[in-house]
Order: sequence, then C-alpha cells, then structure tokens
Amino acid sequence: MLVQEVDTTTQAPASDAAEALSDRDREILAFEKQWWKYAGSKEQAVRELFDMSATRYYQVLNALIDTPEALAHDPMLVKRLRRLRSTRQRARSSRRLDGSRG
Repeated sequence: MLVQEVDTTTQAPASDAAEALSDRDREILAFEKQWWKYAGSKEQAVRELFDMSATRYYQVLNALIDTPEALAHDPMLVKRLRRLRSTRQRARSSRRLDGSRG
C-alpha cells in the first residue's frame, strides 16, 4: 500500500503576524489609536514617548502602516490611517494642480 505525504503546513494565523511587530511598532500603533488623550500637542508627546522628531515619527508610521504585520495587528486602525494618508495626498495633488493653472 502506498502512503502519500500530505502537506499540512498552513498560512500563519494573524496573531503570529502581529507578533512579528517590534515593541516600538506596537507602541506606535497604540499611540495612534489614542494620541488625543495625551496632554499637549501630538508632536510633544511623540518627542517624549518615542524620542524622535515628528518628521521621523511620521516616516516610521507611514512605513509601518504599509506592512501586512501592522494590518494583521490592528486592521481598523491601519485602514483608517491609510485612508487619511490617501486623502491628504489627493488634497496636496489637487492644490498643486490648481496652483499651476493660470
């Protein structure tokens, strides 16, 4: 009798993908979810919590929300942040186009 080998490997569950995020990445996502609860400006909270400039923070955040691990960790937040980024990009493009007409 022939026994056929069966591949029992499956895709990693979402919880494994979320575990692939660094502690800092998870902290950034948690901060984005509730930054308005911090006293003072968001930029000040970013400097105090993450010890980085606001510019660097947004660079890190934008790269983070493009990862499948971040999406698996908090899909609603990541989709909302992606949507906001896309809206801002469209508004900037629209302003550039309007400004070049004359």
